[in-house]
Amino acid sequence: MFRTVSIIGFLATFIGIGICCIVFPCCKQCRWTPIAILRRAIRLFTMLLLEQKLSPVGVLRKLVCLLALLCFLVLVVTSFFPVLILKETIHGYWLILHATFAPVFAICLAVLAVMYAGNCRFGKNDWPWLTRLIERVTFVKSSSEETVSEFPGLWQKITFWLIVILALPLILSIILSMFSLFGTHWQELLLDIHRWTALVFAIIVIIHTYLIIRAKMKE
Repeated sequence: MFRTVSIIGFLATFIGIGICCIVFPCCKQCRWTPIAILRRAIRLFTMLLLEQKLSPVGVLRKLVCLLALLCFLVLVVTSFFPVLILKETIHGYWLILHATFAPVFAICLAVLAVMYAGNCRFGKNDWPWLTRLIERVTFVKSSSEETVSEFPGLWQKITFWLIVILALPLILSIILSMFSLFGTHWQELLLDIHRWTALVFAIIVIIHTYLIIRAKMKE
């Protein structure tokens, strides 16, 4: 069941992203000619490079993001490739690679959560209908000042906080399963929690990465 749901989940995610790119292009003048596609590919590659205008904090953020992305790719391949393609549980070198990159990824997540939490906090412009409702109920007009955010999109903020929230059961479930505090039933339950949480977590990270790339392509 997990294999089937995983395949459907990943296919639906990538198909949905593809449809979104076609129906809602990043810019009105975007075309699908070979030259345009090549330019987009080069633009995507340059996003991985460090810009000279970045401050030391900006460089640190970019390096942590790149390291987290690398760890995420390794973890996704080592965890889902054996299950989806080889039709077997993760073991051997797959498990060694997975266990090696997992703690690095957890540290990167913690650092990124601290660095971007302020930028990803929700503002009144994210929920205009809720702001209008509160103003009508309380008869108090909110200030018109708007906080500048690195992640201005509502869905980027939602996916960011979903990643932070899902990281807790994802990490704790596998850590607790390593101790002999739980019996066989609870060990299996913790592993199931880790697997299903990892599936949802991976899909959310893919969507979040797509939203960031989409925002950068509009600049």
